[in-house]
Amino acid sequence: MFDGIRLSNERLISASGLSIVGLLLGKTKLAKRLNVSRLKENAAPHIKNSDVAFSYIGMLCQGKSGFDFAREMESDPEYYCRALDIKDIPSSETLRQRLDMAGGQWRTEILEENAVLLRESRAVFTPCHEKHVPLDVDVSPFDNSGTKKQGVARTYKGFDGYAPIFAYLGTEGYLVNTELRMGSGHSQKNTVPFLRETILQAKRLTGNPLLLRMDAGNDSVENLKLCSQPETRCDYIIKRNLRKESPEMWHAVALNDSAAQVATPREGKTVYTGSDYWTIESLERQVRAVYEVTVRTSTAKGQLLLVPDIEVQTWWTSLSLPEAAVIGLYHEHGTSEQFHSELKTDMDLERLPSGKFATNGLVLQLAMVAYNILRRVGQESALEDDSPMRKPAQRRRIRTVIQNLMLIATRAVSHARKIYLNLGRSNGWARTYIRIYEAFV
Repeated sequence: MFDGIRLSNERLISASGLSIVGLLLGKTKLAKRLNVSRLKENAAPHIKNSDVAFSYIGMLCQGKSGFDFAREMESDPEYYCRALDIKDIPSSETLRQRLDMAGGQWRTEILEENAVLLRESRAVFTPCHEKHVPLDVDVSPFDNSGTKKQGVARTYKGFDGYAPIFAYLGTEGYLVNTELRMGSGHSQKNTVPFLRETILQAKRLTGNPLLLRMDAGNDSVENLKLCSQPETRCDYIIKRNLRKESPEMWHAVALNDSAAQVATPREGKTVYTGSDYWTIESLERQVRAVYEVTVRTSTAKGQLLLVPDIEVQTWWTSLSLPEAAVIGLYHEHGTSEQFHSELKTDMDLERLPSGKFATNGLVLQLAMVAYNILRRVGQESALEDDSPMRKPAQRRRIRTVIQNLMLIATRAVSHARKIYLNLGRSNGWARTYIRIYEAFV
């Protein structure tokens, strides 16, 4: 038991990881490009647009999305300004008002400089098969039940909220594009222009062939056409929507397919895998459809079924790989659900902070930059075995990065007109932090 708790005059910093955030933001021209943007009715013209954007990115990198958290920076404005390379700390009111004014005006600048950040920080995009780099595009509803925010509507998950779309590149899950959407919108609505923009961004980041992976909500001929055009050409695995196709029809296809692979995992369960080729008139060519038909005549406990239970899954694909490999690659697409979870929970973004749709769209764009900074720091931390983590990791969870590297504590010391951040020797992440900082310098 301690004898008491006292206040001291020592300058202790609890969010020292923002010094790395500032380094990475400094590799872009985002500040210069945002400051060129002129916003009408600016109530605080002395505070630059970059000060507002960078302050909010710094908050998001600590897992704080609410505008009121800006007040925490007022405790030591010199440190936060120096760490994020900004001139002034905006108040929570200024932060909210400026983002309201900006709305969707900064989308292009943020999207392009996000790619610059990944490129200049030497991000690696690991392939999922041979040289193919995965490009996972998916919609993930945000639960905003009980609010009257613009754009909140009933989602396909059964709650009121938004239905933003995300695009992740590489097995690491770097976010290359995102767009906020109304909760009641269909997954395919406005997806073709989003997809075009996303593929072009991905091609600027990697010279490897892309493998686009999407769910059944995006089963559209327009997406297949886009993947066939010269500028946006890429391979794809898109789960098919069976629509009016019956399971019995596909069972008949499997039975008549002499090349189909047949497996019997247990008595009363048979799985057929194979390929069929469909002619799509608007494409003027045949498209490969990989299928998996599961027929159950009894349950796992041995209960016989009066009518066989037939389950069918099919996928469009441009790959010439064996069916099992195609299905396996699609199942890896499920990893993007973890990326969604990290955005929603680790960065506290599920309940977006504003009542205005355009402002929340901008918040999501800034969150994309913050997410990539955290992901990039996490990947750099995993390169060497100098952290206290017991097992090596191929990818650090965002929560781990925030808790151990963003919120790492230091003591600020002034000496010879310079300011140093002193790390405690007892901190197990100290060597990792220093290595990451020096790598990005």
